[in-house]
Amino acid sequence: MAKKRYKFNPQTLTYEVMAIPFRIRFYRILRKVLIGFILASVVNLLFSFFFYTPKMYRIGERNNELMLKYNILNDKIRAATAKLQELRHRDNNVYRSLFAADSLNLHGIYTPYPDTKYSFLEGDMYTPEMIGTWRDLDAMTRMLYLESKSLDELEVLSKNKALMAEAIPAIWPLDRRKLRGNIGAFGTRVHPITGRVKGHQGVDLGSNIGTPVYATGDGFVAFNNEGTRGYGRQILLNHGFGYKTRYAHLSKIEVMPGQKVKRGEKIGEVGNTGLSKGPHLHYEVIYKGVHVDPINYLSRDMTEAEFQKIIESAQYTTYEGD
Repeated sequence: MAKKRYKFNPQTLTYEVMAIPFRIRFYRILRKVLIGFILASVVNLLFSFFFYTPKMYRIGERNNELMLKYNILNDKIRAATAKLQELRHRDNNVYRSLFAADSLNLHGIYTPYPDTKYSFLEGDMYTPEMIGTWRDLDAMTRMLYLESKSLDELEVLSKNKALMAEAIPAIWPLDRRKLRGNIGAFGTRVHPITGRVKGHQGVDLGSNIGTPVYATGDGFVAFNNEGTRGYGRQILLNHGFGYKTRYAHLSKIEVMPGQKVKRGEKIGEVGNTGLSKGPHLHYEVIYKGVHVDPINYLSRDMTEAEFQKIIESAQYTTYEGD
């Protein structure tokens, strides 16, 4: 009960109850409410500081659950990345080897994104976990894109597998029974005419003048040269898929530039033109602009009957008018 206040009235010589304005009474009530609210807040703060409240317990449980989900997500990302790396390994060492294709590398594919990309994640207690997860996910995405492009390229190669099999230089350019002497090896040697040490970019197959020379794979005649310097009379075939072959020191050329030829088709005859000390065929294999050892492309296990069958098949094939 509120305490009453009295005021002395000199006229009646008595004490009268003093009336308190409503505004003052309202302010007093409001002050008491505010003080009570502040005290309750202070008590709640102190209690929550010293004691683990149910609300804080629920928040802690949610945080632990969130961290568990992050760990599970990271494990899944690492597992998927490991699978991609395994697929990448098979791609480089198995799939692309079947098609004699170089490993596919895209510029910047392994370069991490700058830190500014993840700046929006900063300022949180879980920033390290979130940024780490985003980085792992971005790296996996880049690798997935690389492998996708590689498989797209392999798909195209697989569709052209039959054409590629016929285009790769895979037979002897002349009948082995007509070889004379040793084979001039690929690599560095002393030039038989100039006497200088020089790289030999093909192999020399000794044979008599007029011995037929055959295309070692399907392709087109890139050019023929009737000159007598250097390689002398020569033919360069473009087989596609990065392969080219050269046939030099010929005595006779039987194909024209742009003409389509088939593996085993006669294209010329062995000669002794250009810088040559004796009748032989200088034979080169060029893959993607680099000279490679032709011995690795000669079918040493091919029988004479198989070789003759290829030659006969080519004689009945014509590309005139193509």
